[in-house]
Amino acid sequence: MNQNPIILQVLPALEMGGVERGTIEIAAALTEAGIQNYVVSSGGPMVQDLTRLGVQHITLPVQTKNPFSMWKNAQALAHLVKEKGITLMHVRSRAPAWSVKWASWLSGVPYMGTFHGVYGIRPAIKKLYNRALMQGVITIAVSDYVKQHMIDAYGANPQSIIRVHRGADMRQFNLKNVSPDRIEKLRQTFHIPTNKPIICLPGRLSKVKGHAVLLEALTHMKHQEITCLLVGSDQGNSAYTESLKPLISQLPPQITLLMTGPCHDMPALYALCDIMVNARITPEAFGRTIPEAQAMGCLVVATKLGGPSETICHGKTGFHVAAHDPMDLARTLDYVLELSPAEKEAIRQAAMTSAQQDFSIQKMCEQTIDIYKKFSK
Repeated sequence: MNQNPIILQVLPALEMGGVERGTIEIAAALTEAGIQNYVVSSGGPMVQDLTRLGVQHITLPVQTKNPFSMWKNAQALAHLVKEKGITLMHVRSRAPAWSVKWASWLSGVPYMGTFHGVYGIRPAIKKLYNRALMQGVITIAVSDYVKQHMIDAYGANPQSIIRVHRGADMRQFNLKNVSPDRIEKLRQTFHIPTNKPIICLPGRLSKVKGHAVLLEALTHMKHQEITCLLVGSDQGNSAYTESLKPLISQLPPQITLLMTGPCHDMPALYALCDIMVNARITPEAFGRTIPEAQAMGCLVVATKLGGPSETICHGKTGFHVAAHDPMDLARTLDYVLELSPAEKEAIRQAAMTSAQQDFSIQKMCEQTIDIYKKFSK
């Protein structure tokens, strides 16, 4: 065990996304703990976040899938490892995993990987390609769902995998830190009515997010006096947005539907809403929006697929619904709206406690740093 490790995180790029966000969060926690750390990527706008933390970023084209370029990256990484005294490399994506694996062989310094999702294994060459991510000294899975996939699809030894749930930032997603003025400002920005319960579905406008399921469910609900927010951008996929218009046209006139675009104050949004819906039609590796909403006291209804099956205890900290089932979603939304104030408050409090204790960034970082210390050279 190395109590004072020096860590190198490697990922393809520092664009916007969950992998990038997790990298920055770990870098911040390492820095706060006084642990020297570096990040290698091909660059991107989030490099500035590392700069603010005082963490050095080294630019290498590690996003490449060209074998010759991967080998050059491996040589550069091995040199960097020796120069900086790195004790453990942590790779977070498949393409750079090969360079890190070879760099480990060249330098004698161990590496570990994180499975952030469930990757395709067809054709068979993909399974081989993915394996480099799990051939280090240990592999992190971001949920039990992902861990089970690794065991089932790759025959991985369960003892070689540590499940570390991703988490919500409990300093940001904290009711005490969100003023009534922020909530009111958001209400006015999106022109949200004050006299109806508010249901939101956050996330980019994409088929897998289940917007169509929610829109159809709204037509079957007994409660029609509601406001529904679809919060997110179609990221240029205007054809998908257009495909939702026939469903939107069938909504009862009492329902107020607002397509807000991106929201830059998600804590205030969750504090404003009564129910957050996750209607995904495919399994999600983890799903941070659930503990984020729970931490803000927003009741959650989610498809029981993948990670959300772990972050919700049905009936206690939220509610599960069947995938691809608008009728089940409609029934559950009606049920939640009809709960007494005391029943809703009990679920809110239980969900907030669960999010804070089990699904926080702070816990994720503590567990990851413990792994670094255990497996560093």
